[in-house]
Amino acid sequence: MSSNNDFRELGLSEPILKALNGMGFEEPTEVQKKAIPHILSGEDVIVMSKTGSGKTAVFGVSLLQMTDPEKPGPQCLILEPTRELAVQVD
Repeated sequence: MSSNNDFRELGLSEPILKALNGMGFEEPTEVQKKAIPHILSGEDVIVMSKTGSGKTAVFGVSLLQMTDPEKPGPQCLILEPTRELAVQVD
């Protein structure tokens, strides 16, 4: 049984839940709980949160959920303002 704090409550698919579990992620951060459902419902969001709070996973997990592996070609573009952030996201 999942708790209210479980990634399952965010509406993520089983393969993504399995991957998150395999990487040791058990519970979403506050920013992930608040932002991921909005992104998955097609809303645009602007997220401001402290370093290390899970912002990269907000868009990363959401993009993976929304990507169709059967569809050829690029499906998203991630722009970062600095090389340092681009390396972190990579």
